[in-house]
Amino acid sequence: MKHASLHPAKPACPAFRPSLFVFRHAACLLLGAALLASCAPSKQFYLLTPEGPAPSGSGRGIGVGPVAVAAYLDRPNLVFQESGNRLAVAESHRWAGDLEDNVASVLAANLGRRLGTGNVRTYPWADDGDLRYQISVDIRQLHGTAEGDAFLEAAWRVYSLPDRRMTASRSWSGREALRVDGYEELAAAHSRLLARLASEIAASL
Repeated sequence: MKHASLHPAKPACPAFRPSLFVFRHAACLLLGAALLASCAPSKQFYLLTPEGPAPSGSGRGIGVGPVAVAAYLDRPNLVFQESGNRLAVAESHRWAGDLEDNVASVLAANLGRRLGTGNVRTYPWADDGDLRYQISVDIRQLHGTAEGDAFLEAAWRVYSLPDRRMTASRSWSGREALRVDGYEELAAAHSRLLARLASEIAASL
């Protein structure tokens, strides 16, 4: 005579459905990403600007460039110096284009106004047959400070053309107080510093 088992049979486990699990997990991740994206601040873009347009027509030929910026400025973001050795990068506040090109065009316009010439070009140019001077510029520092200033340090070299003989090598630094708070005013203060730099360069020609 067979005896019944003292242990009841184990119920069958429900089948695991990985496809449904993965689908739900992925949906949660996508929803979270969408919520984070909607909360991210929008990006703002800024330009450096000259004091005004360069004069039209001919005049003394001036070539501006190449312009090189320090490695810490080689990024789309505006930079702020929080303390002596610490910098902050403004993730949502960016230059509208290439900073080196923007600096070159602003310096060219300001130099044209200082020197009364419309014959000003930015590097690279097709030929330098009618240029009298070439000015190469290094932007060593360009940032906001914790004291509420914009700071610029630059060096430049002047070459006479066509003999390409260096006639001047100078450096200059300056501060410009921000008139109001904000990154738009920081860009405006940088523009005022570039106007002052153009005056220094013009005096060295």
